[in-house]
Amino acid sequence: MPGRRWAAPVLLALSLPLLAPVNALTPSAAAAAATSGSAATVPLEEIHATTTQVAFGLRRPTAIAAPDDGTERLFITEKRGTVRVYHPDTGLAQAPIIDITASVDESGNERGLLGIALAPDFARSQDLYLAYTALPDGAVTLARYRLDDARLEPLLSQEHPEHSNHNGGQITFGKDGLLYMSIGDGGGSGDPFDTGQRLDTLLGKILRIDVSRSCGDLAYCVPQDNPFVGEDGLDEIWMYGGRNPWRFSVDHADGSLWIADVGQGRWEEINHVKPGGQAGANLGWSCYEGLEVFDETQCRSGAAYTRPVFTYSPHTGGCAVIGGQVYRGQEFAHLVGGTYIAADYCYSTVWALRENGAGGYAQAEIGEMPTQVTAFGATPEGELYVVNDLPGGLHRLSFAHEKPACRIAIATRTWGRGMTVDLTITNAGTTPINGWTLRFPLSRGQSVVSDWNTDLTQSGDMIIAGDAGHNGSIAPGQSVTMGYLADHTGDTSLPSRFSLNRDACAVTR
Repeated sequence: MPGRRWAAPVLLALSLPLLAPVNALTPSAAAAAATSGSAATVPLEEIHATTTQVAFGLRRPTAIAAPDDGTERLFITEKRGTVRVYHPDTGLAQAPIIDITASVDESGNERGLLGIALAPDFARSQDLYLAYTALPDGAVTLARYRLDDARLEPLLSQEHPEHSNHNGGQITFGKDGLLYMSIGDGGGSGDPFDTGQRLDTLLGKILRIDVSRSCGDLAYCVPQDNPFVGEDGLDEIWMYGGRNPWRFSVDHADGSLWIADVGQGRWEEINHVKPGGQAGANLGWSCYEGLEVFDETQCRSGAAYTRPVFTYSPHTGGCAVIGGQVYRGQEFAHLVGGTYIAADYCYSTVWALRENGAGGYAQAEIGEMPTQVTAFGATPEGELYVVNDLPGGLHRLSFAHEKPACRIAIATRTWGRGMTVDLTITNAGTTPINGWTLRFPLSRGQSVVSDWNTDLTQSGDMIIAGDAGHNGSIAPGQSVTMGYLADHTGDTSLPSRFSLNRDACAVTR
């Protein structure tokens, strides 16, 4: 459901925008989470993420929300237009607590009930907000739902008639108490309506509105500090240049936005936009996909584009990035406090990102998710859950400290437009490795010319290097060396991460 880029079999690598929005913490929970301690310092490659399934029988779940009302409940949206309740003591309730199926267009893979956000005063008001594609024409719609009298009140609607994919639909409340919402670029392939860079449409945007009151003919108010109020652009727009930001979240420790934008086919991307740079930020689509120019005709001279902090290509086996959240809980704060956790719909990788204090981000693959994860959510205490699409289930995330089973030492030599890289792989575990595959990304503009002591292939930016037969066995404490010769276009940066047989490796440079 995240909104893919290729046409593909039923649910897998297709347009997956069906993935649902992640709900932000309520203000009281956010305040508690923000004071849960400083960021963890355990190296990412020493962290192992696992999931435990706690509920079965969901029908294409798309989002998770957690009321901060002392009930310990989780609300889980389903594509068809229902919301189910999970409680850790009693499990998943069979009867939905909300049913708006009569209002929801669930045709196609990516339409349906897409997002849920609880009002900051939910414990008192019982108000929540839903994002869905509405009957009869699939318009992307934001509505208030009054739980006490089962009343649905549409607030905002954006026409989306031509294609059923790229609806976005993430909604969450920010640290400022305002509601943020994503809407995809209108679907199809390659931004056919050029909506990403246009300011006269809500397609391809992240909106910011005040749903606590109404103004004039609007069922909501537009904050006067939104960037295009009184300017040449729609007032509701907060950020633009999105393709299908299926999942984004707010880190209530500092108010920053983590935005995962599903790519066209070459790059998945994650943006980390801090408060000072959010208003009017341009995420780049469809001038850019990731860090590469996608459509030069959409690029504007002098435009300032927000660069993603992390990209990966579908050559990893991925197909659609599923944005998660910064961990602000207590149970695993010593390991992943302040760490952003995300996933991919097809590859099932657990991605971990953390600011490194030098203007960049440490990154690692730290485990595997269930297949087809569609959304993350958090309890009021900051503990993380995910839902997956088919089969529909709810899973709790856990983290453990494990020393890496492999170490990589790098030796390199560069000249002109060439470079050689030798990689020494050490078995840091306690059992022999019999047959190995090393995976790592190359920097942009690098291309392998030849290799040694390995069976190596390059797919896009990804290198998959297998053993050469004679060096396939590595005893505990022993090492093998392989390497490659590469062309480059000026960037001689070394690989940012390595995994050996899907386990993250420590790196010595």
